[in-house]
Amino acid sequence: MSTSTESTEVRATAVRFDEDTMWVDLDDGRTLGIPLAWFPRLLHGTLAQRAEVRISPSGLHWEELDEDISIRGLLAGRGDWTLFRRRAA
Repeated sequence: MSTSTESTEVRATAVRFDEDTMWVDLDDGRTLGIPLAWFPRLLHGTLAQRAEVRISPSGLHWEELDEDISIRGLLAGRGDWTLFRRRAA
């Protein structure tokens, strides 16, 4: 049994974009390529707005775009489900 309180969560270290993809570098050496189509707020945001990302232990945050993305969700292959939840309500 481990008594360590050290987190084993993977964290983002850098974020960059190309025309269709958000690239997220992780602290374990992996790089995730995520289609911007998964996150319409980022897709429709300007380059300047996308560049204003804040990396935190829990994920990625864009204040102006009102977008918060967890690394856990990206690793699980989840995009923005907001539109689906709105339609179901």
